[in-house]
Amino acid sequence: MFSETPKLQPIKPGYQLRILTDRQLAQFKSATLEILEDVGVHCPSEKALEIYANHGADVDFETRIVKMSADLVVDTMSHAPRYYCMGARLPGFDLVLDGQHFYCATDGCGTEVIDFSTRQRRRSRKEDVGQMARIADYLSSIGFYWPLVSAQDFLALAPLHELDASFNNTVKHVQTETVADERVARYAVEMATVIAGDVETRRERPPLSSLVCTIAPLAQDKGGMESALVFAEAGLPVGFMSMANVGSTGPATIAGTLAAADAEIVSAMVLIQMAHPGAPTYHSMMPGVMHPRTGGYLATPWEGGISYAIGVELAHMWGVPTLAGVFGTDGQKPGWQSAAEAAANLLLCALVGADTGAGLGLVESCTLLYPEAIVLDSDIYHQVRIAARGIDTSREAMALDVIKSVGHRAHFLKQKHTRKNMRELEFSELSSQPNSEGGFRDPVEVARQQAELILENHHPQPLSESQQRELNHILQAAAHELG
Repeated sequence: MFSETPKLQPIKPGYQLRILTDRQLAQFKSATLEILEDVGVHCPSEKALEIYANHGADVDFETRIVKMSADLVVDTMSHAPRYYCMGARLPGFDLVLDGQHFYCATDGCGTEVIDFSTRQRRRSRKEDVGQMARIADYLSSIGFYWPLVSAQDFLALAPLHELDASFNNTVKHVQTETVADERVARYAVEMATVIAGDVETRRERPPLSSLVCTIAPLAQDKGGMESALVFAEAGLPVGFMSMANVGSTGPATIAGTLAAADAEIVSAMVLIQMAHPGAPTYHSMMPGVMHPRTGGYLATPWEGGISYAIGVELAHMWGVPTLAGVFGTDGQKPGWQSAAEAAANLLLCALVGADTGAGLGLVESCTLLYPEAIVLDSDIYHQVRIAARGIDTSREAMALDVIKSVGHRAHFLKQKHTRKNMRELEFSELSSQPNSEGGFRDPVEVARQQAELILENHHPQPLSESQQRELNHILQAAAHELG
């Protein structure tokens, strides 16, 4: 039961909604183009500046400000693919981004863990990355894996050791959000080639993708952009996320922050398409709101929740897939707040047509790991999956013949229709679980026990010995070069 990785259960919405009107989408597009043409973005990478300049952007090499005309942006973005495949170690877990399915990932990259055994708070390490990859591998809600926490026991080599722990413990696609250096990126590409088996397969079914954060307001990260170029050259999907904060690193309005954030993301995607036309890329909008008293980052305030879904619509406006923000919570531990904040964002993003999303498994604004949190979030995921698929209104589902047969003041217990359809209903494995005293168990306790059972019993198909050796050689070479 536990040894085989269960099939994925993506969200397949049976109905859709829109937040922005055509006019509002046009306003956002116009705002982004105006910002890129009149203000531009700061880019500290000489390599990126040369690419921008060689493709018609207005580059000031002293200030490192890049400005682009509207025509240049629109024309360059026309090369970006709307659909592509995010491959997995096993083909049955490939994610085909076709506009019909919504796949979710874990959250990342937290820095602290509630220890699996002692329940004490401590810094995260590589072992945690691997254990959570095994749990994620077993959960049908998880389409692909972000290393939930950082491998802090390996310092500068942490991103590569996070990939090693991930590839060894899940057959699913892996997405890194910590490879932000050109040299590290080249080693990561080597690791992806080992997992794929050869360069051609790596390009057709890339088992690894990257996410790079921009720097709000209106700036790019040197290491992040140069690592993104390495990934794009290798055919590995690379996306860009803005985490602009309303009131501090973004204007004090939701729309203003989204406009500035969109300009950051688009400027980075334009660079990728200039350097490697047709390279798979994606758009990710995960802004926050500044706490008005502390200045801190709030991931899920009331007025900020709609931002993630609007980000989905902006991504599709530019003709690329999206990584939507889902499940992020400011809650301090699994409980009422984390559950309340997760469900609404997930459903909204699903109904506006998100392609992928990330956020399962962490609390405290994506910094702290409780092992049971991912199991609790998975339960919410399936509730949303069922709600989003809509309802069957066929004659069989309406049960008209059965209703006529049973008639008045009777029951449906002995009907074949009842036996057949009750078996097809889906129920939570966490809530309404009876205890020995006649009541129900605490769902958090049940989730904790399930996480322990998965770790004890689930062992994904391992890498071959030759693949393990190759990954070890890559890590050794990286340690020799990078220290």
